[in-house]
Amino acid sequence: MIKKNFAKVFMASTLLAGILAGCSGAKGSSGSGAAGGTVKIGVNLELSGGVASYGESLASGINIAVDEINKKGGINGKKIEMVKVDNKSDAAEATNAAIKLTSQDKVTAIIGAATSGDTVAQAQIADDTKTVLLTPSGTSPNVTVGTNGKVNDFVFRTSFIDPFQGTVAANFASKELKVKSAAIFADSSSDYSKGLAASFKKTFEKTGGKIVTEEAYVAKDTDFRSTLTRIKEKNPEFIFIPGYYEEVGLIIKQARELGITVPFMGADGWDSPKLVDLAGANVLNNTYITNHYSSGDPDKKIQTFVTTFKEKNNGESPNAFNALGYDSVYLLADAIKRAGSTDPSKIKDALANTKNLSLVTGLVTIDKDHNPIKSATVLEYKDGKQVFNTKVNP
Repeated sequence: MIKKNFAKVFMASTLLAGILAGCSGAKGSSGSGAAGGTVKIGVNLELSGGVASYGESLASGINIAVDEINKKGGINGKKIEMVKVDNKSDAAEATNAAIKLTSQDKVTAIIGAATSGDTVAQAQIADDTKTVLLTPSGTSPNVTVGTNGKVNDFVFRTSFIDPFQGTVAANFASKELKVKSAAIFADSSSDYSKGLAASFKKTFEKTGGKIVTEEAYVAKDTDFRSTLTRIKEKNPEFIFIPGYYEEVGLIIKQARELGITVPFMGADGWDSPKLVDLAGANVLNNTYITNHYSSGDPDKKIQTFVTTFKEKNNGESPNAFNALGYDSVYLLADAIKRAGSTDPSKIKDALANTKNLSLVTGLVTIDKDHNPIKSATVLEYKDGKQVFNTKVNP
């Protein structure tokens, strides 16, 4: 598996080098996505593989937004044309998809990926080819700011970042649940999980709380009983699991079977209908997540979106990924409209200057690091349903 992944990344890098050598400055002032009276937008999502639930949910929201905008005449008179690619929940495939979208399809912008890792895999391509890249849900800080501390010029996000989620979770645990001790159980193979864990720990300890133990697992693990037994022996009042639904569902199920009854909390990585299938509705009682929005929030804009989504999806309530996909299209469309052009450089500048844009997941202003300043929501699971608990402002 390691050799296979290395080969895929090598091939993608080699192909990219050739493309960049021959295509420098290829995009004109009209924008490569402007041909035929359309705005061509690439969609690079995890439509199969380990986190397909995220990509599928984002795609559902994206489809509704594109349909709405096109029915109203498009953006500055141009209809949106989507070019969808499945990155198969794999970073190398995400890279290949970005190369295809920029070099062959010549899109104006790319929406995706769902995860931070699959988005980072496209960041250099976006900057080098001057193609706007907007991730709906990649929450790691290094998506928009590279390891060198420099902002990636053409990379933006619709979601808030991991440190904010970790801070909200820690404050909720200490101030709302009144717990004084906590355990952290994180995915050591995930930058997303490790970043959230670090942020939670820092804030929780600042509030006077004590981290009694820190344990780790690796993505694709299925048996967590021995580690959970060690955690139980430390007798924490609260357990923070900043992971993805595939493992989290099994972890909580096995924890309850071992008699661990304390509250669990995570972040947006839990947000999938499959979590309930994996864990069980009753098992998820007394668990919480930080998230980007709640379908139960009484806000008028949110309820209008919920009604529309239900009408198109047999009464199913939209999750946060549905909402983020929807909002990503509107965030990008607003920038293109204000830019008055499909020139990616002008769209990039317009995105960077976004202020107080009202979206389903909140009022958005883009900061200097290309991150949205927006609220977070805390949800509680009750009998398998997400219930709105509170909204936290930045």
